[in-house]
Amino acid sequence: MVIRRTSLVTALMLAMFLAAVEGTIVTLATPSIVKDLQGFELISLVFSVYLLTSAVSTPIYGKLADLYGRKNVLSIGIFIFLAGSFLCGLAQSMLMLIVFRAVQGLGAGSIYTVSFTVIGDVFSLEERSKIQGGLSMVWGVAALVGPFLGGFLIDVLSWHWIFFINIPFGLLAVILLQRALKETFEKKERRVDYAGAVTLSLAMVVFLSIFLFNQNQDSNRALFLAGSSVTTIILLLAFYRIERKAQEPMMPSAIFTKTSVIVNLMSFMVYAVLMGVNVYLPIYLQNILEYRPTAAGLAMLPLSLSWLIVSFILGKFLIKYGGKAVTLVFNTILLISALLLSTLGVDSPILWVLIYGFIIGIAFGGVVTALTVIIQDSVEYNNRGAAMAANALLRTLGQTIGISVFGNIFNLYITKYFVQQGIEGVNPSNLYQSAAVHPALTAEQIRLSLNSSIHVIFIAFIILSCLAIALSIAMPKMIRDGGE
Repeated sequence: MVIRRTSLVTALMLAMFLAAVEGTIVTLATPSIVKDLQGFELISLVFSVYLLTSAVSTPIYGKLADLYGRKNVLSIGIFIFLAGSFLCGLAQSMLMLIVFRAVQGLGAGSIYTVSFTVIGDVFSLEERSKIQGGLSMVWGVAALVGPFLGGFLIDVLSWHWIFFINIPFGLLAVILLQRALKETFEKKERRVDYAGAVTLSLAMVVFLSIFLFNQNQDSNRALFLAGSSVTTIILLLAFYRIERKAQEPMMPSAIFTKTSVIVNLMSFMVYAVLMGVNVYLPIYLQNILEYRPTAAGLAMLPLSLSWLIVSFILGKFLIKYGGKAVTLVFNTILLISALLLSTLGVDSPILWVLIYGFIIGIAFGGVVTALTVIIQDSVEYNNRGAAMAANALLRTLGQTIGISVFGNIFNLYITKYFVQQGIEGVNPSNLYQSAAVHPALTAEQIRLSLNSSIHVIFIAFIILSCLAIALSIAMPKMIRDGGE
């Protein structure tokens, strides 16, 4: 495999930036999109279908990368993402936008999985931690740059341009990737496991729909949950039978070592916490401490900074102490940071938030990067794409399920707070509008209710961190310096 390293890393960072910045820009553009397309009741689907198709396509891209090479599969994924972006920019209705966002998600599924697979193929262990740290940092940069870029495009041009702007960056990423990475692999007849791909995709669609599309608390919810759960189990059993007989299974049994299973479960826990921190720490800063969105975004900067610093020095620790010791230490730091978050209140100084965010960044920078390296080293080259895809799928499930559970907890405890105060009928989804209906509902009570509810979320972070520590203890000692 011959590479031009600088161009390759630039291509991967550009591709990662496309996927990372999309979320922040689209979120910012939501009010403009709703006003123009007149479909407020459908706006949640704009985000849900993107996440769903991204999760479903992840294992497929991983296997295709093993069969046909990383470069072409990643390039195809980027082209699909760009096609979806272009079509989103042309959307004339909410239904069109939702369909085209699904196309965008299908392309995004390749970016994370195949990008990190390429890094596992090309770079040594110490180099990998630095480069993966840089790629992870892209998400932090996107969180800061996205609102400013999106605001500028919407104010000067229109919301359509938040999608069109992806195209030149995506094309540049593909050009650099094609020129920088030269792959050589054995040419032979390859059979794609279509039955396995379809069955697994259907299972994920049904399973994730539980968390993405049915938030109503009506009498049909129990029936929906039962039906979806049974259907998911049946589809997964069918997938298992198909994989046992497939010549080129979507998820080969070789990728399910004791190490990879523990790492995938740990990734589920850690990414649930990461998603929770990314969503609820800004809510704490804006709605409880009452900082403006820009200031709240800057307050998240220490988290991104410490994440990057740790990623750059982590390789030496992995080589010296091994993956088990490193994940145990950084999961312990994650637990400490969750405990610190639980001490925050309505009058906590912003300095505390900055310090706690810096500590959280240390924890995530260590454990996320270490888990990625361990997965890359847990299998051989011809199964690395599938192994990374399985890990990416578990991370996505952790984020999706985590944010759904956290959201239910958040709403439940807001309602519980007001019931304890003797105020009935408050709708957590329209908390500030409820103040007009309930004269007794003051701004200070809203702050206290949010603080009470977020405190419970922080306790959930503590529980998940403890589970991650337990998994770290159970992990076998195994780390080797890879790179091919």
